[in-house]
Amino acid sequence: MTPPLRIVLVDDQELLRRGLAMLLSTVEDIDIVGAAADGLEALAVIGKHGPDVVLADVRMPGMDGIELVARCRIDHPGLPVLLLTTFDDEAVVQGSLAAGAAGFLLKDTSTDALAEAIRSVAGGGMVIDPRVTRIAMGRSAEGTLAGRSGDDPLAVLTRAERLVAEQVAEGRTNTEIAESLVLAEGTVKNHVSALLRKLGARDRTGLALALYKTLNG
Repeated sequence: MTPPLRIVLVDDQELLRRGLAMLLSTVEDIDIVGAAADGLEALAVIGKHGPDVVLADVRMPGMDGIELVARCRIDHPGLPVLLLTTFDDEAVVQGSLAAGAAGFLLKDTSTDALAEAIRSVAGGGMVIDPRVTRIAMGRSAEGTLAGRSGDDPLAVLTRAERLVAEQVAEGRTNTEIAESLVLAEGTVKNHVSALLRKLGARDRTGLALALYKTLNG
């Protein structure tokens, strides 16, 4: 049996932390192993418990969620941080994703959707609330691939790479892509590396955003 995903909750409002913990405690494959009131406290809790995913508020006093994402990329490479907020401000969304957040959701997300997002980022995927996807694209240089190869910036891709690109744009993990396209996971990983190189994306998050905007026009 697969062990439950270990989650650390970070929010400066104790009532919200307890509420999230209560909601997620009803999900069988999720286990809340720690909680913190700000980013700085969260770093200590993360170091102690070694979670699979961090679920954090964006706006907090002291070290906020965006700063926490940046610190985790240095101190805990590979640890996905999923950010929650009541705000859908472009600067907040752009800052979160630029820092390397694994996802960005609004706080009124349902428990089922939140649990699914946690599973997705734990598996290497990226999740952005559909209501803020347009804002996430914004005017960021990483939000478009236009002009890199004539009228079709994806013309440099092979047919197989384009199929993988379409699924990366949907935030799917390598495992999910491999199952969907009936490929070895190592083959998918190689295709993703080729996409990063050919399209000049800095990381998978930037790649997914750029592909989403390019493919959905």
